[in-house]
Amino acid sequence: MKEYVIEGGYPIQGTVTASGNKNAALPCLTATLLTTEPVILHNIPKIQDTHVMIEILKAIGAKVQDLGNNSWKIQCDDIKTHVLPNEYTKKVRGSIVFVGPLLARLGHCEMMPPGGDVIGRRRLDTHFLALKQLGASIQVNGHFDFSANKLAGADIFMDEASVTATENAVMAAVLAEGKTIIQNAASEPHIQDLCNMLNSMGAKIDGIGSNKITIEGVKKLHGCEYKIGPDYIEIGSYIGMAAATKGKITIKGIRPEEMRPLKYSFAKLGISWSINGDELTVPNTQELKVNDDFGNAIPKIDDMPWPGFPADLTSIMTVVATQVDGTVLIFEKMFESRMFFVDKLISMGAKITLCDPHRAVVCGPCMLHGDNLVSPDIRAGMAMVIAAMCAHGESRISNVYQIERGYEDLVGQLQKLGAHIRIENSDD
Repeated sequence: MKEYVIEGGYPIQGTVTASGNKNAALPCLTATLLTTEPVILHNIPKIQDTHVMIEILKAIGAKVQDLGNNSWKIQCDDIKTHVLPNEYTKKVRGSIVFVGPLLARLGHCEMMPPGGDVIGRRRLDTHFLALKQLGASIQVNGHFDFSANKLAGADIFMDEASVTATENAVMAAVLAEGKTIIQNAASEPHIQDLCNMLNSMGAKIDGIGSNKITIEGVKKLHGCEYKIGPDYIEIGSYIGMAAATKGKITIKGIRPEEMRPLKYSFAKLGISWSINGDELTVPNTQELKVNDDFGNAIPKIDDMPWPGFPADLTSIMTVVATQVDGTVLIFEKMFESRMFFVDKLISMGAKITLCDPHRAVVCGPCMLHGDNLVSPDIRAGMAMVIAAMCAHGESRISNVYQIERGYEDLVGQLQKLGAHIRIENSDD
């Protein structure tokens, strides 16, 4: 089993190019099912989650060609089955976004409950409610069986702004008969990428980037060539890493507008950056000090649906706050188990009070020391990598498969930036 071995105390220095957005790549890969013509996708990150999604496509009959340089050609002209292989779906929660396109294409999809990160209850009710309104029927008996004789447009109000439920509803609706309106839709950059890709395939989607999406169903879609946008969660992770290790980094290939929701929360920790075109630079000269709210109140960093601060960065912000002078409250509203990884930070010397499953008070700065760690999910795993890079001494991180589900060539990238990190195989 692979482990990361990290010697802390070495600031990162250098330049990286942002990888493609993982959360855009997954639904865009499944959207290739909506046409029989070839689709070419660029900037697909080489990570475990995209590998699994591509294996699912192959298993159900798609022709998949690796074009190199993170580009793939996919043609779904002969889909052989509507049953998704459990050996893969149990590895990635994102496999749920096969449902919408398979319903639109074949009128049927069967799968076991999807896997993924263990960060609390991740309800699927919103998917069921949205797809039912489009005409699908759903049987739940140890596995999910979705079917539809005909999909028809509907006025849908989502009971929560679920990213993957919005993606499933959009992909089912583009080939449904009539108009679909999705209100309280999620609007993250990865949903915008999916909708823009579908429009390049001949779909008629309006309201992209808002919480009200209108779709005029069409009879068929055609092939396209589309480039996935950058992963703003990876970018935010590198920003936090540079600040926490007191390093300097330039990140190429960003979308400046996607940095705006990150800016204010990082500023609460005294962290800023400069942007020149599509390049972002974090300096190593800034003072890491908590900026209190008005009246000297302890500031709060909390997550919310886009364009709020992303939930996937709360783990990163928690460990960064341990290296900042002052006190801050981290309030993770969306997943009740995501903050449970802080016990390992505490064992490393962090001054953190876990108030409840959603809130943690962090007091810094504090000297961390190396420890043996286990990655529970993608983002907590990356937070542990950052903690180990700040710590005095050596740390070992196991279950790194979870980290590599979301970060492309992480060890290679960090070695180029001067981090003392290597991979070893453990006896366990």
